[in-house]
Order: sequence, then structure tokens, then C-alpha cells
Amino acid sequence: MSCTNHKIDHLRLQIPRFDCVPGCHDCCGPVTASSEEMARLPVKSDAAHEAALVELNCVHLGPQGCEVYDQRPLICRLFGTTKSLPCPHGRGPEQLTEPRTEQQVHRLIASTRQVLV
Repeated sequence: MSCTNHKIDHLRLQIPRFDCVPGCHDCCGPVTASSEEMARLPVKSDAAHEAALVELNCVHLGPQGCEVYDQRPLICRLFGTTKSLPCPHGRGPEQLTEPRTEQQVHRLIASTRQVLV
């Protein structure tokens, strides 16, 4: 496992989970992810990517919500778990992500080559 993959796995464990509003995808949209995170996701066609972008959606957003929820990128995991990325419906975990962890995620994102999901 690469150093970046190890960091991703470590950070994932630091971000608390919470229950979203069923069917909501208000925080889903085109985001970027590292190549290591992308390698964990199913490959989608160029046509699927283009169609998602036209709708300003993520290519992995399906009729029932996120199709890659367990493998979603770190930035997606942060939504709703920090003061800077609040859930638009007021949902969130009992304990927010520690500011130090959020900073580590943003540093990792800044230090890796990002591609559009």
C-alpha cells in the first residue's frame, strides 16, 4: 500500500459518519479526488462524466444516492462533518471532525494530483 493510500485510510477513520436525509444529494456535485482515491472507484465512460457535469452532479450519483458511498473521496466524507462544510439540512455527527483532521485532509488534497470525479 502506498504512503498516500495509508494516509487516506487513516483519515477516513477520523471522519465521523452520520445519517443523511434519505434521498438527499444536496452536497453531491463534481469534486476532485486523488488518483489513489479514483483507483478505488468504478471507471465511468467519458459520456457518463459529460452527462453528470451538464447536471452539475457527480458521475457516481445514482437514483438512490451515492453509488460509491463506502469508497467516496475524502472531500465527500467531510461534507456535513465540519463547520466549514455544513449539511444544508442541519444533519451531522454528534461530534464534528476534529479541525486537525480537516486540515490534514485539505493538506493531502493540496499535495496530490487531483482529477475531476
